[in-house]
Amino acid sequence: MDAISSFLSMLIGPLEWVMLTLILGGGLFLLIQSKGYALHNVALGGKLLFKKEANKGISRFEALSAVLASTVGLGNISGVAIAIYMGGPGVLVWMWITAAIGSVIKFYSSTLAVMLREKEADGTPLGGPMYYMTIGLPKYGKTLAIWFSIAGLFGVLPAFTANQLTQTVITVVNPNQYIDIGDLYWKIGFGIVLLLISAWVILGGLQKIIQVTSRLVPLMVILYFIMGVFILISNSSQIMPALKSIFTEAFNLQTAVSGGFWGLVLLGIRRAVFSNESGVGNAPMYHGQSQTKEPIHEGLVAGLGPLLDTVLVCSITGLIIIISGAYMGTELNGIELTLEAFNRLFFGIGDKLLLLMVLVFGISTLLTYSYYGVKCLDFLTQKKWGYMYNYIYLGSIILSAIATVDVVIGLIDLSFALMTIPNMIAVLYLSKKVSNRIKRQTKTV
Repeated sequence: MDAISSFLSMLIGPLEWVMLTLILGGGLFLLIQSKGYALHNVALGGKLLFKKEANKGISRFEALSAVLASTVGLGNISGVAIAIYMGGPGVLVWMWITAAIGSVIKFYSSTLAVMLREKEADGTPLGGPMYYMTIGLPKYGKTLAIWFSIAGLFGVLPAFTANQLTQTVITVVNPNQYIDIGDLYWKIGFGIVLLLISAWVILGGLQKIIQVTSRLVPLMVILYFIMGVFILISNSSQIMPALKSIFTEAFNLQTAVSGGFWGLVLLGIRRAVFSNESGVGNAPMYHGQSQTKEPIHEGLVAGLGPLLDTVLVCSITGLIIIISGAYMGTELNGIELTLEAFNRLFFGIGDKLLLLMVLVFGISTLLTYSYYGVKCLDFLTQKKWGYMYNYIYLGSIILSAIATVDVVIGLIDLSFALMTIPNMIAVLYLSKKVSNRIKRQTKTV
């Protein structure tokens, strides 16, 4: 496992600098080109969220719920803890900045997913990065789409979610106190349970996934928000010192001089990208299935994702971890660190309540990620073998449950970088189509 982790780290290094340039530089370009259109129209995106249209496809609310099911979860609860453990409180600032830029990127990419898409024989829309690449870039689009789809087959495997879910249950429940058979066998057993639950929904297809996630995710986000806000209000005197430490560490001159500053920035961007997946290209696969007629409207709804995911949920998690002090002088990392923070600040039972939410968040993520892989394999095999990805996906759950967290993070970071590069190239190349659409939309309002 250590050898695999080292090998993945070696590959990730140069690729992440390319990803950093494309997401930050490309995102800022899109922000300027659109004059901040997505950020200025957040309220309109909220209004459009619940407006249905009588067309084939899924509703905007269902699309956003499915996307949030894949992003709001262990990336916010465990990923934030990993970021703070590795880079300190200041990493949150770079996560927030990346989220704001990410909102613009998701606006563009999801607008393109509706603007440039195909239709199946029954009229059902078929959209996503591989489609706006091939339609919008006739010369090199096919190559970029194949590159994106192959990377996607690995990037959407349930490695991180299954791993951290298993670790959570082992840590909180400690089943060895009842039957001492060793952590490995308990991990395998829990992996089998996750496999069976996931199979029940995943094998039911897109509509089954949408039906389950659109009910579970909003409820869990509200419960997590209520619990988090209660903890913060109960410790309100510590909020300002926590915020001070966040901004002080984010722009620490000593860190910049020592050469660790860019490492901190990169860490914040990496975890933000993993948290809300902006630029990766996953979200357009769901938003491209929307019944929306006007592409700009779908883009505005998609832009809400990073703001809800990273700015809201990640901020609550990060502040609680910092206020608790659980990240200092400890070897706890990932989900274990978040559990300890909630346990300290919520009457000694916070970890138990968080466990329930983590299970629901994690399972909903497992359900939605499989669809991304099916779409990638659909594209690569012209829909002949796409459904087979579900079985590969389900089988990998058990392997992910017993892998080390370093290997899992390395695999996901590498795959996400390889997905982001072709997707951002396509989005930037096609961005003029979106900006022209914005101008037409503005004139008609």
